[in-house]
Amino acid sequence: MAASSPSPAIVSSRLVVGMEIHVELATRTKMFTRIANVAHPANFDAPPNALIDPVVLALPGALPVMNRRAVELSVLVGLALGCEISSYATWDRKNYFYPDLPKGYQISQFGAPLCGPGAMEITAHDGSSRRIRINRAHLEEDAGKLGHELPGGHHYAGSLVDYNRAGTPLLEIVTEPDFDHPDDVVTFAQELRTICTFIGATEGDMQRGHMRFEPNINMVLELDTGVTVRTPIVEIKNLNSF
Repeated sequence: MAASSPSPAIVSSRLVVGMEIHVELATRTKMFTRIANVAHPANFDAPPNALIDPVVLALPGALPVMNRRAVELSVLVGLALGCEISSYATWDRKNYFYPDLPKGYQISQFGAPLCGPGAMEITAHDGSSRRIRINRAHLEEDAGKLGHELPGGHHYAGSLVDYNRAGTPLLEIVTEPDFDHPDDVVTFAQELRTICTFIGATEGDMQRGHMRFEPNINMVLELDTGVTVRTPIVEIKNLNSF
C-alpha cells in the first residue's frame, strides 16, 4: 500500500487585522429625536428607560428629525482623519430583530456615507511610521443595552433591556486591513480616542461604552508547497479597553 503524502507545512504566517470602531457622539440629544442623549455627561446617571420617547420606540406617527450637531461632529472627526467629506449622503434602514432594537431596524448609512477614504499615521511597534487607511466613516444610531443574569441570581434572574442608549448618535469608522501586529492596533485605538475626545466628539469613557472596538482578524499562511492560504475572518465584538 502506497504511503500517504505528508501534510503541507506552514513556512511563514502573517497577521492581518482591520478595525471597526463605534464612537458614541456626545450631543445633548439623540440622533433623530430631541430626547436627551445618555452619552452626554448631563445624562450619565439617568435611570433605566428614562430617555425614551415615541421616536426611539418607533411608535406609529413618530417621525425622525436629524440631529445637525451629530453631523457636524462626524465631519470634524472625518477631517481629523483626512477623510473625503461627501456633499451628498443618504440614510438607510438596516432591518433585523433583536431585543435591544425597539424599532426592528437601525437607521444607518450604507451606499452614501458621510466620510469617504482617509488615512491616519501612527508610530508602529518597530519605530517606523505606518499609514493606516480609513475606508469610510458613517453615521448611524446605537441600539439599547441588555443586562443578563443567570437563573438563581440575586436581582432579576433573567434578562432586562435598557433603551436609554437606543438612538444615540454613533459614528462607525472602518479601516482597511492594514495592521499586522497587535501593538499597532492598540496604538491606533489609543490615538483615535485622543483625537475624538480632543475635538469634543465623544467623552471617550471606555467603561460606559463611548468607544467600542471590533477587530476583524485572519492569517495569511505560506505553505512549503508554494500555496498561500488565507484563513476565514473572525470578528471580535465590542471591546472597550486597550
